[in-house]
Amino acid sequence: MVFNGHVSTVDRATGQAIRPCLVSVSATREVFGQLVLAQVDPTECLRRLNALVSPHPYDLEPVRPVVDFDLSSYRFVEGMDALADLDGRPNLLDMSPTEFEHLVRQLFEAMGMNSWVTQASRDDGVDAVATNIDPIVGGLCVIQAKRYSNVVGVESVRALAGVMEDKRATKGIMVTTSWYGKTSWDFASRHGRIELIDSPRLKHLLHEHVGLDVLIPLKRRPPSH
Repeated sequence: MVFNGHVSTVDRATGQAIRPCLVSVSATREVFGQLVLAQVDPTECLRRLNALVSPHPYDLEPVRPVVDFDLSSYRFVEGMDALADLDGRPNLLDMSPTEFEHLVRQLFEAMGMNSWVTQASRDDGVDAVATNIDPIVGGLCVIQAKRYSNVVGVESVRALAGVMEDKRATKGIMVTTSWYGKTSWDFASRHGRIELIDSPRLKHLLHEHVGLDVLIPLKRRPPSH
């Protein structure tokens, strides 16, 4: 849980409307569950939670929020349960692109992240968005889901890097039912903030986090890397 306390006011120097953050605090579910909010002293509680508090709140001196995601530029669609109709060992190549995108969303949710699927007509090269509120390793992730039966070209991976820059994302993740070539793996390694999930790893993650044993019957065996 993260709380960022903003106030709406006017910048005395410019006359422009501003919303400085004067307090930012986070707590895990376990820590928050132990708090009896009706009985705590606010100052002592914030100190115990190592909150960031403005040193001069009456002067509206802001602090940098622990976590602050701006999702206003994305257009999300209502989530659908892509797992509900999957019986036995489902073939991921039989899924529609939209169903596959929602399956990927549900996978990241099962891994502990908040995730949304974007509108197909206005996705700007983003199929889904996921956020991780961990203040150290967390951030905003843009996700591309490619239900392919052939190799994903390196141009798609390079394009993902451009989308990350445009969206100021912490991480870019590309998920596919097929595989990537050596050039793509090398590019992702050099970039440092792109993660590639190919067919074998996707099957492993779905089994580990969702308990789903899937089929991805590719005509060609994905090369090892």
